[in-house]
Amino acid sequence: MIESSHLRAAIVAMATTVSAHAEELTALDSAIGDGDHGANMKRGFDAVAADIDTIGAKPLAEALKAVGTKLVMTVGGASGPLYGTLFLTLGKELAANPEAYVAAYRKAIDAVAARGKSEINQKTLLDVLYPVADALEAGRSKADVVEVARAAVAGTKDRKAIRGRASFLGDRSIGHVDPGARSSLLLIEAVAGVLP
Repeated sequence: MIESSHLRAAIVAMATTVSAHAEELTALDSAIGDGDHGANMKRGFDAVAADIDTIGAKPLAEALKAVGTKLVMTVGGASGPLYGTLFLTLGKELAANPEAYVAAYRKAIDAVAARGKSEINQKTLLDVLYPVADALEAGRSKADVVEVARAAVAGTKDRKAIRGRASFLGDRSIGHVDPGARSSLLLIEAVAGVLP
């Protein structure tokens, strides 16, 4: 079972990791997007971390919804609604079935896909989130799940963007790692490092 202490640790880990990699995310986004992904993600997770006492005092499902709401309000760009939807849906699903973590994660990714009108293999964060869901459903270890995510990020480099701002570049988007996929990996690595 995931305790509130795990959530607090995960929030700190995510915020610290995003902050440490903000310039990298911005550089990736500058190559195929509008160059604000790093700054936007840092702003959002800094805001979540700043509110950690309030969020951490809530039951897990409500805390996840609070994280999602904060991200929607502060991240901006396309990433705010997408990451916000991920956490909001996780919270909603876990409120209905508190122990069904993997099923909740799958439904949260489906909600992100619906929100972004996208699917896997279109050079977005879904290219990481869906393989991770598959690995979790297969009962793979945390280390394996992280490796799946890393391979999925690398796989976006040679893919043509079909959705998002990068899609306007057409074939010129090939050869660049997707910044949303990279930020997804960073969050997965951060959470994997603190969950039991």
